Amino acid sequence: MTDLVVKKLGLQPYASVHDNMQRFTNNRTADSDDEIWVLQHLPVYTLGQAGDPGHILDAADIPVIQSDRGGQVTYHGPGQLIIYPLLDLRRYKLGVRSLVELLENVVILLLEEYGISAASRRDAPGVYVDEKKIAALGLRIRRSCSFHGLSLNVEMNLEPFKRINPCGYTGLEVTQIADFSSAVQIAPVADQLQQLLVSALEAKRTVALQNRSV
Repeated sequence: MTDLVVKKLGLQPYASVHDNMQRFTNNRTADSDDEIWVLQHLPVYTLGQAGDPGHILDAADIPVIQSDRGGQVTYHGPGQLIIYPLLDLRRYKLGVRSLVELLENVVILLLEEYGISAASRRDAPGVYVDEKKIAALGLRIRRSCSFHGLSLNVEMNLEPFKRINPCGYTGLEVTQIADFSSAVQIAPVADQLQQLLVSALEAKRTVALQNRSV
């Protein structure tokens, strides 16, 4: 039976991590472990596979990188938690929509621990607090295996979001955990979210294995 391996990668440039995700997914076999990568990115704007460059209003000195994930444009930078679940979805009996919902739900559970009431939106993937976006999702599935993932604003400089239409929505405001909890630090948030995600995935896999044996 394969394992679920968590890797904490620290602060990383987007391009190299993007390439490593591609390589990992392309080289997977039926015996490959699933992995969850936990990290932060250096400042970057990323455009989804069908992203419209017109949603980047003023990149200034922040690089813009074309990605093969879903979604439009978003910003990544220090103080934002990135979670990349590199999973064989067949092991968990998950489809794309159910994986999106699982990721949204673990973020909502995490925010509850900080006294923050959050919700997802069926028409626009992600997690929102008072209509402001606090977590974004962008996934890619190849041969039933997922890569890319979610970003959660924790304690970061939000100004670069003002220079784009976040996720392709004009005027969409963003927020972060630090706006509600001034003492928040990204390391414990990362540990909490990682634990919630691992627990949710292990529960899904247990059910999938039980159903297979029936």
